[in-house]
Parts: sequence; C-alpha cells; structure tokens
Amino acid sequence: MDAKDNSHVFFIVVEWPIYTSRHSIAGQICYIEESKYIEKIEIETLKYLPVKLCGHFTEDNLHVSSLEQISVHEAELLLAVEDSKRLEYFKERGALDKSLSLTINTAVTVEVDGKWLQGIIRYIGRITDAKYPNPITGTFFGIELQGEDRGKGQTDGSYMNKTYFACQKHCGVFAPFSRVKPVESQPKVLNDLAGPVAQPTGMSDPKQSQQQSSNYLTTGDRVIFFMDEISIRGMVMDVKKDEGRVFISTDKNEKGVTEGVSVPLESVIKEELFLLEPEPESRPKPVENEDINMIPAEECPPLGLNVNSVVEVILGKGPAYGTIRWIGSLPGREGTMAGLELEEEVGVSDGTFKGKRYFNCPNKRGLFIKLSSCQPDSRFPKAAANQNNRASKNNQITERELVQIPGALPSAPITTERVKKMLIGRMKGIQGHINSCYMDSALFSLFSCSSVLDSLLFKSTKPGDAPIQSTLLHDIVNPLRSKGFVEGRHVMKLRQQLQELGYCHSFTTEEKDPEEFLTLIMNHILCLDPLLKLSTGGKTQESYCYQIFLDHNHSLVLPTVQQLLEHSFHSASLKLAEVPSCLILQMPRFGKKFKMFQKIIPSVELDITDLLSEGPQQCVLCGQLAYVECVECFREPVFSRTGFKVFCRTCSAQVHSHPERLSHTPSYLSLPRGYTTASGPRAPPLALPRERMQLFAVLSIETSHYVSFVKHGPKNTDWIFFDSMADRQGEKEGFNIPQVEACPEVGMYLEMSPAELASQIPRDMKGVAKRLFCDAYMYLYESTSMSLYR
Repeated sequence: MDAKDNSHVFFIVVEWPIYTSRHSIAGQICYIEESKYIEKIEIETLKYLPVKLCGHFTEDNLHVSSLEQISVHEAELLLAVEDSKRLEYFKERGALDKSLSLTINTAVTVEVDGKWLQGIIRYIGRITDAKYPNPITGTFFGIELQGEDRGKGQTDGSYMNKTYFACQKHCGVFAPFSRVKPVESQPKVLNDLAGPVAQPTGMSDPKQSQQQSSNYLTTGDRVIFFMDEISIRGMVMDVKKDEGRVFISTDKNEKGVTEGVSVPLESVIKEELFLLEPEPESRPKPVENEDINMIPAEECPPLGLNVNSVVEVILGKGPAYGTIRWIGSLPGREGTMAGLELEEEVGVSDGTFKGKRYFNCPNKRGLFIKLSSCQPDSRFPKAAANQNNRASKNNQITERELVQIPGALPSAPITTERVKKMLIGRMKGIQGHINSCYMDSALFSLFSCSSVLDSLLFKSTKPGDAPIQSTLLHDIVNPLRSKGFVEGRHVMKLRQQLQELGYCHSFTTEEKDPEEFLTLIMNHILCLDPLLKLSTGGKTQESYCYQIFLDHNHSLVLPTVQQLLEHSFHSASLKLAEVPSCLILQMPRFGKKFKMFQKIIPSVELDITDLLSEGPQQCVLCGQLAYVECVECFREPVFSRTGFKVFCRTCSAQVHSHPERLSHTPSYLSLPRGYTTASGPRAPPLALPRERMQLFAVLSIETSHYVSFVKHGPKNTDWIFFDSMADRQGEKEGFNIPQVEACPEVGMYLEMSPAELASQIPRDMKGVAKRLFCDAYMYLYESTSMSLYR
C-alpha cells in the first residue's frame, strides 16, 4: 500500500545525526516537497536532503543515510505513536504492517489501561487537524468495545466535541495502531450482524464496507445447542475459548427448572442466525415433494447467492460450509430463508421442515437459516465460485442479477442500439456529488460504451485494494451498463475508500484532475501494466497518460489531434515502442484555464504507424519501403500536413539534393531483421497495414467543471454528451441531476473543412459542440485489435 500525497515525500529519521543542534530526533517524521525532492535526487552526488520535521517550521539538512522513505499512510500511523516508541515500531514492522490492512468492521483487541479488550473498528482517520505547516496528522482507530468489555471505554465515538462514530457511552476507544491487534483467529460474518453505526461526513458506511466483522460468542448471547438430537435454547454465561466449551443457562424445561450446562463450541449456534426445527419427537411424518414458495432470483440479496451457491455460515465454534439447496419463505417465519446441505453432520434435518420436504440431503446435514446469514465460501476464489454456481443448468443469470454477483465479470458496454433506450435523458449516467465531476466524467467516458480497460475490473489485485475494485465493478460499472444510472453515493464510496487508504486526504471534498485519478487507479491500486511505452534515445519510458507539449516555433493554428501528437513526439524525439491498447492524450494547456488553441479538430481515427519505433514504413513520396527519416523535413508542408517524413533511398537522395536541404541529416530507420521487398522505379507501391486507433471519448473542462463526450457508434453523428451535475433539486439538502443527451450536431462540424470550422464563432455553435471543439481537455483512443490481447 505504497502511497504518497500529491505534494510531499515523507521519511522517518532512523539515526540520530550527531551534528544537529536539536535533541535526539531519531524516530521523527519529516517531509520534503515532491518537486524539490525530484530535483534533488537527479544529482548523483546527493548526500543531504533539506527536510522539515513535523512540528517544526525550519528546514534541517539531514544525511540521506539517516533517512528512510515511507508512504503517507505509514507516516500518519506512526505520527499517532509517542515519539520514544516510534522508531521501534517502524523497525519491527509487524504491528505497522498489520495495521495497514485494517479496515472498518474488522474485529480487533485494543489495549486500554494495560488490558486487552475486544472490539470492532468503526472509524479510521485523523481526530485532530494538521497544524501549520505540517501537511499531515496522526491516524487513529475508533473502536467500539464488544461483549463483556462494553462500558470499559472512554468515549461514545466523539472526540473534542466531534462525532466520528456512534456507540453507547463508555463503549468507544480511540487508539493508535500500536495498541490495536486484529483478531486473526476469529471467523467472519456479514456486516449486517453488527450494530448500526453512524458515520461522520466523508467516512464510509460500515454496511457498505467490503470487510466483514467477526461474530464470536459473548456473555448474554441467546443461543441454540444440541443434545441427543434435541435442540435446546439458552443464554451464554461464560465462554472458555481455550477449552473449546461454552457454559449455558438453559431456558426452563417442562418441569419449570433452569439448568446450567457446559457444551462444546461446535454444537452452539447463535439464535439470531438459526431457524429452529421442531424437535424430532413432535414432528409429523414428512410429506414428499409438496409445493414450496420459491422466491424469484432477482429478489436474492446483494451477494447474488442462489440455489447451488456454495456458502459458509458461522456456528459456535467457527465457520461451517455447505451448498444452498433451496431459497424461499417458510410458514411462521419472516424474511427470506435458505435450506443448506452442510458438508459435515452439524445440522438437524434431512431437508424437511414441519413435515414438508424442501430438499433432499443426508440426516444431520440439513439446516434452515436466514439467507442474510450466508456468505460466499471464502475458501474459493470469488470469481470462479460465483461463475460455477451461476452456471447451474437450473438457474439462469439475468442481467440485473449479474450486477450483484461478487467477483463476476463486467457487464457488456452499452451498444449504439441501447444508448437511446438506456442512457438518454435526465437522471442518467453518473450522479455528481461534492466536486466529483472529474471522476464522474472519467468513469463514464471509460466504461459506458467501451471495454478497452475492463481488465481493471477483474484482474487480480492486493487484498487491501480489492474493496476498491469491487466498488468500481459492482457499484459503478455494472449498474451504469445495465441500468444507465449510478447514484452519487456509490462514487462517494469509491472516493472514501481512496481517502481511507491514505492515497489523498481530500478525495471526498476537492476537485482533482482526471489524469490524477486514472493514474492512481491504474498504477498504484490495480497495478495495471503501463498503457504507453515510449522509446527515446534507446531507452523506454512507461506511463498511463500522455501530455502533449509543443515547442514555441510550431506553425499550428487550427490543429487536429493527429497533428498535435506528431508535433509533440517530434519536439521530444519520441516514438512508440509498441501499439497501445488505450491511448489517453491530454491537450496542450497552460494549466486548466488557459487553452493553447481556440479550437482543436478531433481526429476520429488516429494513425500511429509513423509514430512506431520499429516496423516497415512507406516512403511519403513514392510509397516504396522507407529506409531513412529526416526530422528537419518534418515541418515542410510541401510533403504532407501530417506524418513523419520517411523516404526510400532514391527519394531521399532527390529531396536532399535541393540546396535548402543540403544541411539535413537523415537517419536510418529500424527495420525487422531479414525484411525485404521489391524495389525499383517500376515496383508497385508497398501495401503495408496501417496502425490506427479509434476515438471513443473526450473529456472537456469549462470554468473548472468537467463533462464528457462519448462516441458510441461508427457514424460521425453517434455522439452523446454527459454532465453529472446538469441540474439540481433543492438547496443544501438537495441532490444533483445528471443528464445524458444526444449531440449529433458534432458530426456536422466534423465534416466541415478546416477553413469553415475556423470561421465558426464558438458561442454560436449548435448544441454542445462548442464544448467538444473548444474546451477539450483529454482525448481517449482505443486500438480495436490490441484491446483483445490486453
């Protein structure tokens, strides 16, 4: 989870510099501006860094050997620990590494007054604001105490008159990571078994968290246990975890007597999880194959569980595993129930309930339980388990159902035929909320009608980042493609997750740049291979976006994207090392406000053949195999307005015999080894395939607000315009109204000649075309051939 903020690099002082005028500073957190750091590390003889210690205003020049770089997340965790212990925790790493993976609703033990108490994490973050000039402050864990330890805390979830989570008085604790340990041995269950939690603004809802809380037995729990195949109710009086036994006070029997009994943990089930069967002696004879009330598949819970799903449930001792054989309603029971066939004989049924058979299984393998108490079997990869479960011949997946399957593959992008039906109108697209337009427009552009980056949604990733991938797939992309609408709270959930993982403290409140968000998702979180590999000076550079820069002596007035890219590559001496599957281009600007060109003509098709560092190319004059390239000829319009100037040997000799080109120095092209072709005056022009990329989306910005255009079909008129905050209902407590509209007028301007387009007055352009031609910020291209392989 290596992360840093956008402006600083952080270090911990691992040695005490003897030359410093301060007292011991070993263990102190210090920082340097990122731009200054990058400038410094380019100096090969770097020995000292001018850093600021957190809590101080002045800089100290510390020897690089006394510093060790850390992520912003690590720095914040360490800042919450007392100075004298900080370096010790950093060097040992165990507690720090474990704390990096802790999330809301994780079961932990927390040290309070020298004793370790049981609890569940309800909040992770700062509880004090960073004091100037410090860019960060300490990260604390807000923990709600559980079971016998309730009432031993110090807070109700508030600190300094600000509420960070809600719990009963004296049941909450705020603690640094050094006093928190995960309960690794405890089983996990669904979040809805935990109590309700109020969250402050900007924090994630525990019910939406991908992490799951532990469900261990505690004193006072109502339970059911089994003795001689008879089920008995009672209340937990004591739990002997080391001995694997529970002491239970039973309910009064038929003689009115209450007994105390010690039973094995594995024979105990929480009453709230279990649907009790009638006792064996009172059961009527089973009636085979009666009609049952099976619920429709679309009414299944958000986990997407259905008949034949393999699941786990939590019994007294731990998880039990089985297969759902039936889902429906039962007489006298509320809610949706599931009939499980368990792997071991820990059940109480053979698939019958009150004389009616609901499914068949061996005796003591059947268990009726709330469907909400089941979760997917954690022993198997989620994607494979759900795909196999849903492939059952008796169950067909509906598109609505697929949206909710954990680990499922993405829904198909919206086709041209479905755009009008699904996307056009108000409350369509992605709903904006609190400066989210940069993220809304980027996500809509990438995923609504294109699948070029769908690998982001199902590739393997780090466990700590899996919730972000799940939110992106299940809460944003699939609903967008299946329903045409994503609520703003889902994007806010994604922003909260990014913020909580320490990537940036202002993701939930401030506007960012789309490239910042996309690079973070693709690089730091989901670790996608770089989209772009650039060749320069025999070396290869990698990146996810490409910013177009132009030198001052360019002659472009009304450029196409093709010309801008070629001029930028020419001025920087760049070539493409390989064909990218997706090419994200940022238009030349002086910041977000100052445009370099009044209009830019979209290149609906981008020819990158001449931009590749290797491969055969055609002479720009005769069409034969090219052997040389001349960078000095690039700007001469006598050849062509676009493309690098490459020539065969004959044409190069003729071109460079001109007096004005005698000083040119053509360079030889790299050709595949052994590549030959017919040449000579009578040889036909070389027929080489061209590498072309298709434009599928454009992000535009006007007055700090991002919108997007998406090309959904082959025609020039197949464009839609998306604004996540097109309108608003209500004031402070209201909500934004996103809108998607067709904009076929874009095609009219695309078909104009450059002279006609140049004469168009921006404010008079029809519809929203002006925002595409005049305010373009980022162009997104895809290779229809390479996207099949990456």
